[in-house]
Amino acid sequence: MSLPNWLTLLRIFFVPLLVALLLTTAPNMDLWAVGVFLAAAITDLLDGYLARKHRQITRLGILLDPIADKLLISAAFISLVELHLVAAWLVVIIVGRELAVSGLRAIAGAEGVVIPASDLGKTKMVVEVAAIVVVALEPRFPRFGVLGEVLVWLVVWFALASAAQYFWSFWRGIDARETRSGAAPRVVVIRGGEEEREKAKDVAAQ
Repeated sequence: MSLPNWLTLLRIFFVPLLVALLLTTAPNMDLWAVGVFLAAAITDLLDGYLARKHRQITRLGILLDPIADKLLISAAFISLVELHLVAAWLVVIIVGRELAVSGLRAIAGAEGVVIPASDLGKTKMVVEVAAIVVVALEPRFPRFGVLGEVLVWLVVWFALASAAQYFWSFWRGIDARETRSGAAPRVVVIRGGEEEREKAKDVAAQ
């Protein structure tokens, strides 16, 4: 297995550790949790960079990478709900968006439509990391309260905006594919008819 895929798996293994650290009330566990979360977020940057640099992009990596991202972010936000640091209904929107986009991409793949990651989606991920770090440290640094709330609302906005963009890209891709598939047979039939008529003329001439 390639190094990028190992890093992706490592990010998945970080998820239960992160949850345990966030929900443990022992001293300094919040700092350890933030450290583990940031380490996992860094692996997200490294695996993609290394895969592109060394041309080690594999189907396994393409499958696991978004799953690892969504597990990490969803587990962190759900843990923050348990700690009463984030409103549950906001996290429902965030996690629901992740599930909806994952399902959309699965359907798109089955239909032969590729939906690349958008700039809005990438920005959402960056804001999510910042929001989770700030909110997790809020009990230790109460002045982070307002900043954390703003960041969470930004996450919700980017989540909805990027989801709308992905769905729009999906429908455009489906329409374009149907247009191409519908046009191709007509061209073949027309050309075939012309060829048959030309052959008939040659036979008649002979």
